[in-house]
Amino acid sequence: MFVQEEGFFKLWQGLTPAFYRHIVYTGGRMGSYEYIRENILGKKEDGSFPLWKAVICGMAAGGLGQFFASPTDLVKVQMQTEGRRRLEGKSPRVKSASNAFKKILQQGGIRGLWKGWVPNVQRAALVNLGDLTTYDTVKHFVLNNTNLKDSWLVHSMGSGCAGLIAALLSTPADVVKTRIMNQPTDSHGRGLLYKSSIDCLLQAYKNEGFFALYKGFIPTWARMAPWSLTFWLSYEQIRKMMGVNSF
Repeated sequence: MFVQEEGFFKLWQGLTPAFYRHIVYTGGRMGSYEYIRENILGKKEDGSFPLWKAVICGMAAGGLGQFFASPTDLVKVQMQTEGRRRLEGKSPRVKSASNAFKKILQQGGIRGLWKGWVPNVQRAALVNLGDLTTYDTVKHFVLNNTNLKDSWLVHSMGSGCAGLIAALLSTPADVVKTRIMNQPTDSHGRGLLYKSSIDCLLQAYKNEGFFALYKGFIPTWARMAPWSLTFWLSYEQIRKMMGVNSF
């Protein structure tokens, strides 16, 4: 239906800001996780990293990475909604990533670039609780409790679990984030539909039921699973080629 209405290449609407976002977001979350793990929380003497520390580490790293990447995420969301607006006969709001960025600055200033950053950060914390924490925990659990060596097989097992858990944890936050970022605002930038992310969550549950929070779960998982597999296998191989210890 989407392809028929808007065309095949509209599936890649917002690719440029998405690319910028991942540079900032991925660099921030990966660097933060390892720094917190190695220098702040620390591993045990035997080299293991307790689950409770991995949970804190994953959520903190994800939140930090997303906070700095929030402006690019806002631009991406606005560009991805343009096709639907045009089909509804509405005038386009933005023409390109740079145009969207300029308009956000003109209308809301620097602060406007962080519109919706709270649900954004909340979602990223949950995503990385599922991704970073799960991958790190599953990988080292397998290495410590089986005869398998640190190889692509173990990396695949960890990434498979990470993609599933990340999708399960992030979908409700993703629903809330999208609704808040796309809601109309008053002259002061305050949302007209929801007071906060909690208010949005409660309204969705009350008016539409529990499963409304999991709208889009299948496509979310379909996106996260191959992304997680591709990312972790590539990341581990790049570290190995550069002579850096395995994650």
